[in-house]
Amino acid sequence: MPFLGKDWRSPGWVWTKTEHGWKRNIFYGHELEDNNNTEIDLKASVRGVPMVCMFHILSLCSDNKENLFVGDVCELATTKRKKDFYNNNTKSQFVFRDKWIYVQKGSTKERHGYCTLGEALNRLDFSSAIQDLRRFNYVAKLFQLIARSQLTSLSGAAQKNYFNILEKIVRKVLEDQYNPRLVKELLNDLSSTLQSLTIHVGRCVLVGNINIWLCRLETILKWQQQLNNLQIPKQVCNGMSFNDLPLYMQNKILCKLSDAYDIINLGQTSPTLQYLSENRTLWKKLCHFHFSDKQFCRNLVLTNSDNVDWKLMYFTLQKHYPMREQYGDTLHFCKHCSILFWKDCGHPCSANDPDSCLMPISPQHFIDLFKF
Repeated sequence: MPFLGKDWRSPGWVWTKTEHGWKRNIFYGHELEDNNNTEIDLKASVRGVPMVCMFHILSLCSDNKENLFVGDVCELATTKRKKDFYNNNTKSQFVFRDKWIYVQKGSTKERHGYCTLGEALNRLDFSSAIQDLRRFNYVAKLFQLIARSQLTSLSGAAQKNYFNILEKIVRKVLEDQYNPRLVKELLNDLSSTLQSLTIHVGRCVLVGNINIWLCRLETILKWQQQLNNLQIPKQVCNGMSFNDLPLYMQNKILCKLSDAYDIINLGQTSPTLQYLSENRTLWKKLCHFHFSDKQFCRNLVLTNSDNVDWKLMYFTLQKHYPMREQYGDTLHFCKHCSILFWKDCGHPCSANDPDSCLMPISPQHFIDLFKF
């Protein structure tokens, strides 16, 4: 019978007892058949096996002889079907049932091997994450950091998955017109990295045929052209609009924005918002949100009347210091289990107080977890 382990070395894995000991069961997204229905499992197991072998298996089953051999043949057929599924479906990778991954940096007496960035990219289901607006900016920023420095560390399967998810990101922006500026920056960084690798560095650091990378570079240039030609349609609203709100409410909404470019773009829509977007108090709050007082003292920008120009101060500090990142939802890391996961998906934690062990992971921290 299956054993659901709570052991810290293998939290939540499913084990089955065999003649040679306990064996871990690995489930894939395309294997969601009912395990209790033996007839369906038998049909699925022999799919892809030659007809002669199938009659031989049925004869062995009817005579109740060599049942172990029958199981081995069925398991071999299932393994072959998994491999064919992987090779034939170039647009999708294995979809794992568990949306978490154990982060292991070295071999121990209990566990051998280590976790790579590419494996985490395949296991954490970023394809579904980009459909959630709370996670879209987080995934796009993470992919931007991978494009800048970690692209060559990905395996061939992880690179294929990376570009498949990137295609979905671009398609979502073209359909929903959601945050095209962030995706443009992502594609610009990826394009410059690929040009440097394919032209200046050479093919020695790239996994796969150089022609595949040239085709990917052409695809990126096509995506950039589509985003540059993107036209956001004007919203037709018969009810109350943003301009109909009182000035203090409009100003309060502007103070909630943490991106300076969003404030500038919003100020270009009407003369009233243009006046509100130039408010010194608004830019002062924005500077205090992203930067510390010590950073202010080193880069003071004064006007002719010896007042601080907070808007110019913001863009000056932006060139020298990293800004504070803010996301609707992030990946979390369990310090007790060493597991990386999406918070709403959960993970099999054996701690007495799981919430006290959780730590939000920024995109840069995610990259640092897999640096050895």
